[in-house]
Amino acid sequence: MWLLPVRWLREGWIGSVGHGIGSWRGSRSPNLLCLSDWIAAAAAAAISYRAAMANHELVLGHGQDAELALGPNHHDFGHSHDLDLGGHAHDHELVLGQSHEHDHELVLGQSHERDHELVLGQSHEHDDELVLGHHHDDDHQLVLGHDHHHHHDELDLSESHELTLAETHHLGVDHNLDQLSLEQAHELALQPHDFSQGPLAVAPVVQSRTMVVSPEFQLAVGQEFPDVMSCRRAIRSTAIACHFEIQTVKSDKTRFTAKCAAEGCPWRIHAAKLAGVPTFSIRTIHDTHSCVGISHLGHQQASVQWVATTVEERLRENPQCKPKEILEEIHKAHGITLSYKQAWRGKERIMAAVRGSFEEGYRLLPEYCRQVERTNPGSIARVYGNPDDSCFRRLFISFNASIYGFINACRPLIGLDRTLLKNKYLGTLFLATGFDGDGDLFPLAFGVVDEETDENWVWFLSELHELLEKNTENMPRLTILSDRQKGITDGVEFNFPTAFHGYCMRHVSETFKKEFSNPVLVNLLWEAAHALTVIEFETKLLEIEDMSQEAAVWIRHLPPRLWATAYFEGTRYGHLTASITESLSSWILDAAGLPVTQMMECIRRQLMTWFNERREASMQWSTILVPAAERRVQEAIERARGYQVARANEAEFEVVSAHEGTNIVDIRNRCCLCRGWQLYGVPCAHGVAALLSCRQNVHRYAESCFTVATYRKTYSQTIHPIPDKTLWSETADQDQGQDGEVKAEMVINPPKSLRPPGRPRKKRVRAEDRGRVKRVVHCSRCNQTGHFRTTCAVPI
Repeated sequence: MWLLPVRWLREGWIGSVGHGIGSWRGSRSPNLLCLSDWIAAAAAAAISYRAAMANHELVLGHGQDAELALGPNHHDFGHSHDLDLGGHAHDHELVLGQSHEHDHELVLGQSHERDHELVLGQSHEHDDELVLGHHHDDDHQLVLGHDHHHHHDELDLSESHELTLAETHHLGVDHNLDQLSLEQAHELALQPHDFSQGPLAVAPVVQSRTMVVSPEFQLAVGQEFPDVMSCRRAIRSTAIACHFEIQTVKSDKTRFTAKCAAEGCPWRIHAAKLAGVPTFSIRTIHDTHSCVGISHLGHQQASVQWVATTVEERLRENPQCKPKEILEEIHKAHGITLSYKQAWRGKERIMAAVRGSFEEGYRLLPEYCRQVERTNPGSIARVYGNPDDSCFRRLFISFNASIYGFINACRPLIGLDRTLLKNKYLGTLFLATGFDGDGDLFPLAFGVVDEETDENWVWFLSELHELLEKNTENMPRLTILSDRQKGITDGVEFNFPTAFHGYCMRHVSETFKKEFSNPVLVNLLWEAAHALTVIEFETKLLEIEDMSQEAAVWIRHLPPRLWATAYFEGTRYGHLTASITESLSSWILDAAGLPVTQMMECIRRQLMTWFNERREASMQWSTILVPAAERRVQEAIERARGYQVARANEAEFEVVSAHEGTNIVDIRNRCCLCRGWQLYGVPCAHGVAALLSCRQNVHRYAESCFTVATYRKTYSQTIHPIPDKTLWSETADQDQGQDGEVKAEMVINPPKSLRPPGRPRKKRVRAEDRGRVKRVVHCSRCNQTGHFRTTCAVPI
């Protein structure tokens, strides 16, 4: 079957053919032309057809006047010598698709009942024909292809005005469309006709289409919906699926009318409420479109609510689904492209329905605190609001299991840290964390404040002091690690005046790395921090000074008693860092993006899981010491084999090493001249050598916090679950009934400060960076300051 490119019809090639015929008539009408020559001439004519002479038209179709017509009931040339695409008496349209019953159209496809059409496609009688103009009875047809009724090897225009190319075989078009070829040459015979008196005109092209949808999006008269919103959602979904936009004409409690947003398109739908019930029913619908649909990638009906409804099921299954993944899924399923903000807002709307809104989270805080204290007796949960407007200010929570484990089994070492909330409102999460015997973090208390201020840090540390003082008779002398910003320093001095307060080395290291981006210097800084003696510390500083005088000055400007192990007065048990959020980043940062009650529930579940897992794991240990301490002891035993030991008395020993010199060990006081035993709580290699020489059990000389028995005691208590918020009112009623009094309901509103627009800062500003003058950079290419050589744009 012969096929013609559709763009020939769009670009006016039919008119060009007519123009080409006229030009050939004057020069070669008696002769037979090669079809390839005819097509080439027709292409040239198409380029210049707009410049044809005025008042000359070529009409193809039906006309009331005397016209040149190829079709039914026209057997001669008219007086106007026009060739027109379309008719006057009927609707002659150029259609990409199927023709209907009563339209006289130019159709790419099959014709059905009427014969007044110019058809490119198959006729009903012959499956191997490509027909322009199909007629069952007469011979008024323009045929390009193979016709079983006419066996001609020529293309001619006879008195019956039938233009036929029969027995043609293959019309090849190369990939560049630069050349058309006919494999078997056929000749073209044309009767003389003068086109010099008529211009070349092409009628406007009108395309029509029928809305074809899947059964899921089909609308029909009589279809009912539970309410007007369901009706609107169904119509909106149909418009998105069929790629056309709708415009609301009327929408109220009893009626809804919409039409296609394209101008002049007849598609229209009307629905109305049934009497006595909220049900809406479609009364009338005109489901035929004359428009071509939307051409852009978006859609007016693809609102945030539609996005939320579309991805609701997936978000309930996977709340971690990102907006980018939502965009990809919508584009794949519906063929439309939305903005990132639409996907993000749609997700937030669903997540608010699943987890509750941020406003609801603050409103539920008083009841949540009551539930924490009810389900976990001995816990502390307090919320504070602004007395003027009841806006949220502070929240402090510490579970009884954490309090018991820290007081009775953990080392007296606390790390302080914080992380910014990533939810709708500004806020900061404070964390106070201990360390268990195996070196893992042991969260002790949490605080949420509306903003990070010195006043709020002092408040948090005062709550922490009250917690420890309430649960122990003798407050241990604590060692506290932090970034030592002013609020923390003031809070520690006021609430824990006897505590040793040192820098977290990770904060110091990051600030040093920003100032001197040299990994060798950074490594030397860490070695200096780990040095156990003053001599070792000064040796490392001399190495740093040999490499960079500026780096040595920077380090000496920082008091070593606040960060260097050799000078630090407290006991850190080898812990130089307290970057809690970095250690918990796998889940704490995700929790920081939830409403405040959901965030605290996420933290509680994580603690509950940790306590159970670590408790069960410790039941499998068969050693005296926890695994981390056991490994340290075994390493010390290996090193002690090369030492020589001399005993001075029952407790004092002299340990000699070829590389380390002489060290004095006192096993009664559990100390060594190298300071390793005192600082780490586990016998050092010299102490192990002394203990082995007098046949003592090395494991029994480690601090009690490193024993498996103490470790099991750390996690002996349970963090109990809290019922769903839907049951809180019932439990509150039960509590009130038992107490015999009704407590006044506290109202907590969200903070006044909303999160500013834009992407939140990924890395927080350290205390050391605040107020610090940045180092001036120098370009080695142009000898100017303010940029590097790699970014230099100064012409040389």
